[in-house]
Amino acid sequence: MGKKVLMVVTSSQKMGDHQTGLWLSEYGEPYSIFEKNGFDITVASPSGGNVPLDPNSYEDEAPDEWEKPVKLLENTENLAAQSPDDFDGIFLPGGHGTMEDFPNNGALQDILSDFAEKNKAIGAVCHGPAGFVNVTLNNGRKLADGRRMTAFTNEEEQQMKLMDKLPFKLESSLRDEGAEFSQGQPFSDYTVTDGNLVTGQNPQSSVSTANAFVDLLK
Repeated sequence: MGKKVLMVVTSSQKMGDHQTGLWLSEYGEPYSIFEKNGFDITVASPSGGNVPLDPNSYEDEAPDEWEKPVKLLENTENLAAQSPDDFDGIFLPGGHGTMEDFPNNGALQDILSDFAEKNKAIGAVCHGPAGFVNVTLNNGRKLADGRRMTAFTNEEEQQMKLMDKLPFKLESSLRDEGAEFSQGQPFSDYTVTDGNLVTGQNPQSSVSTANAFVDLLK
């Protein structure tokens, strides 16, 4: 049997008045890599059902190998119905939608804390690490505390001219919770692996983050 992976994507179409959603390549590229490695993939979202795509994240034609994962976005599983015991790894693609519905989502917090406690594989790219914000472990420490990681940076938000649209600054929040945050050049491929945790900085890091996640599950 292949390893079972839960991919959690945003249900949120807006960040304030800014149109957003899932950043397609951060989902499509990892999904394809996981499938090629024989993983059994479940795609879930906080609301279940159809997942909005960030209109800036795709053009008319997506790669043929994304046809199946894109089709799955029309009717995702409900995150609250998923049990962490059913999966070997969890992967969080980004898109600014995650800034709205990943933090403080009880189901996601429960799964992530369970995975962290059991040292199971956790991966996230770009804004996916928004799911780590406010996740508390059994010992009272934050999931991010003392962990080496990266995510979409404050500098990249400024270059996107979206700083004033953010409900919070992702890099700053992770640092505030004790993360040992590091970063590469803006919009360059940069991935950090720390034990069972792998994170990627931006869309350019999706492939390397997915490959590093695969290595965790081998």
